[in-house]
Order: sequence, then C-alpha cells, then structure tokens
Amino acid sequence: MMRKMLLLAGLLPAVALAQTPMPAPAPPPMMPPSSTVNDPWPGMKKLLIIADVQTGWHHDSINHAMGVIEQMGREHGEWATVIRTDSQLITKSPIVGQGTRYAGKFVNARNLDQFDAVFYLGSGAGALSDQQKADLLSFVKQDGKGFIAGHAATVAYYEWPEFTQMIGAFMESEFRVDTMQIINEDPAFPGAGVFPKSFAYTDQFPVMRMPFTSKDAHVILRLDPAKMTPQQRKTRSDDDFPLVWAKSYGKGRVYNLTIGHQEQVWDDPKFREMAHQGIRWALGLVDAKVDPPAPPAIKPKGK
Repeated sequence: MMRKMLLLAGLLPAVALAQTPMPAPAPPPMMPPSSTVNDPWPGMKKLLIIADVQTGWHHDSINHAMGVIEQMGREHGEWATVIRTDSQLITKSPIVGQGTRYAGKFVNARNLDQFDAVFYLGSGAGALSDQQKADLLSFVKQDGKGFIAGHAATVAYYEWPEFTQMIGAFMESEFRVDTMQIINEDPAFPGAGVFPKSFAYTDQFPVMRMPFTSKDAHVILRLDPAKMTPQQRKTRSDDDFPLVWAKSYGKGRVYNLTIGHQEQVWDDPKFREMAHQGIRWALGLVDAKVDPPAPPAIKPKGK
C-alpha cells in the first residue's frame, strides 16, 4: 500500500503539469514603420555623414570635416547631420537591435529612407553587402536624393564599378601637398563665386584615371595645366585635371569635392562657403545647371 501511495504522489505533479496549458510564446517586438521614427529636427533636411575607413586610409582631416559640416547645417538652420563612422545606416531595411538586451527591438536607428543626402568621407574597399549597394544606388538614382563625395571618395569602393560611375571618376594618383593654380570654370554654380576666375590654393590634389574627362561631369574647379610643371602635366596627356564637379545620376544629384585633404582647408571661409552651397545643392535646397561643358582644349605641351 505504501508503495502505491508513493507512486501516486510521484505522478501527481506530472498530471498537474500535463493539465496546465503552456503559456503562449511572447510575440516578436512590434517594429514601427520607418516613417514613424520620431523627427527631432522638424523642418530641416537630413544629412548622413559616413566616415567608414576600416578598409582605407585614415585621413587626419576627417574628424574636423565632420564637425564643420554638422556645424554649417546647424548655424544656418538648413540641415541636421547624423554622423557615423560605420556603414550600418546605408540600407533601406529596418534596423533592429542586437545582443541580449536589444535583439530584434526598435532602437531608433534611421535608414536611408529618413535622409535627403549622404556625405561620404570614407575610403577603401568597404564591406557593404550587395543589398546595401543596391539601396545606396537607388537612394540617389531612383529616389532623387543627393550624394556628396569627399576628398577620398574617388578611391573608395574601388571593387564596385557602379559606385565609380555614380560619383564620376576614380583617382589614379595625387600630387603631394602643394600650392597650385586653379581655374574657376563656373563661378555661377552655388558657392563657387567666392573664388576668383584664377587663384592659387594649397592642398593635396588628385589626378583622375582615364578615360574620365570633363565631358562626363559639370566641372566647377580644375587645375590650370599651363601653370603646372612638365612632370605634373605628364600625369594626364589631355591636360584634364578636374577638382570639383557636379552631375546628375538618374533623378539624383552628385557633388564631388576632392579638395579637403588638410584640415586647415576646412577652416578657410571661402572653402566652407563653397562646400556649404554644394551641400545645399545636393540636398535640393538650391538649383543649378549641371550640363557638362566641353572638356578643355588640348594645348601643345610647353606652349
């Protein structure tokens, strides 16, 4: 009898558990649509700065440039800047948290749908997924948003030909930091009028890889080949040395600002105003004609 009672006592908890319904699994956290992300900067354009240099050259000027760009938007009340040193926000997919605390949860992260332009200050091959690449191209080409290419952008994503096509050129080489003569091709372009038609400037200037020529973009500033040394001119047989240009990419606007290797450049009021107005153009705050003019006439060397 005692043995039967012990067996029954052992079975009772199991029977009770079998009769008690198991709690339903917790539903996944609700992800609000991207359009409902709170906007702490109402009425302002949204600019995303990406300074991802994990696979490229770490320019000392990048930190200062990011601060200057953010400040310009704030002091004029025109754009709010989100600064990132990684490429996570280059996506149109919802961004959810990770790790034991935030896994799968809404973490107030903005994707490309919440921005009006990207200012790219990174360099190197990068680590974007194929989907991120497609999202960035469509952000500009189909959505009509803006892309500003900073100093090193012409050596970024060098294994991704479509990126080079979007920004307009790839950097073949560069001159050492030097004072060189620059021609202002379009003083009427927003911001370019702060510089005279011809002026000397000190920075590190690039040489674009052929077959790119100025017929592929609307060149605003270029190096003056007539004021270059024979050795410098040898780097481009056609004397075509663009520095700043604008172009359409589908419905979008691309502004390529190759100057800015030295952080002192970002303290120059004239350069700041040119960059300020170029960003405004990329954000769609001001219009400008960007039909590519004819490339510069090729002049015999030494004449």
